Amino acid sequence: MMLMRVVRPASTASMWQGARAMSTKTFSIYRWNPELPGDKPRQQNFEINLTECGPMVLDALIKIKNEMDPTLTFRRSCREGICGSCAMNIDGSNNLACLCPITTDGTDMAIRPLPHMYVIKDLVTDFTNFYQQYKSIEPWLQTSKVPSDGKEHYQSVEDRKKLDGMYECILCACCSTSCPSYWWNSDRYLGPAALMQARRWMADSRDENAKARMDQLRDPFSLYRCHTIMNCTNACPKGLNPAKAIAEIKRDMA
Repeated sequence: MMLMRVVRPASTASMWQGARAMSTKTFSIYRWNPELPGDKPRQQNFEINLTECGPMVLDALIKIKNEMDPTLTFRRSCREGICGSCAMNIDGSNNLACLCPITTDGTDMAIRPLPHMYVIKDLVTDFTNFYQQYKSIEPWLQTSKVPSDGKEHYQSVEDRKKLDGMYECILCACCSTSCPSYWWNSDRYLGPAALMQARRWMADSRDENAKARMDQLRDPFSLYRCHTIMNCTNACPKGLNPAKAIAEIKRDMA
């Protein structure tokens, strides 16, 4: 005679507690306010109900700011991976908060500012040096030619394709701030983002100053601090390959 095991349903209370436990998520967020005397950097935990929140980390940050702590400070704008404003370090990797989904594995999520940049407040970092480096590569078309129609410079389809994988950069700095060489030499090494944009203009068939652009990089630090670690390529939230662009500059300058 076979004995049947009867499994009794859990009580309503325990079922509700289990569902609630699975639907909550703890976010450990870096906090520091220089305007508060004596305030020191720390991680602050916030627990939110995922059933009342959107799927991305940026959704969680907005919910925390709107409903729990209005002093939480971070950048954001487009929410579609176009502006690069919400770049930060999420669970140890640089990413865009608007493109990074909230994990559902039951672990806490750690959110910090981009590494090795000066922190202004909470998750907001100072991009002054980063933008100055971008400006230094003169990211605009340099030509003495006048368009034949007086309106624009045309390119062949083949020449236009040479810019693919570089023009899409949104200057979020995820790549540069993931690079150890940039961490230690950010005052002189231009970093993956600026160098990829330099390569973008060197590869542009409409630009006449490729040689001059290369000559600006002929020093021990601007370009050659890159040791092909590949962190930049791994970190890019747009799937671009800054390491390849840097290698192409080195090849053309050899």
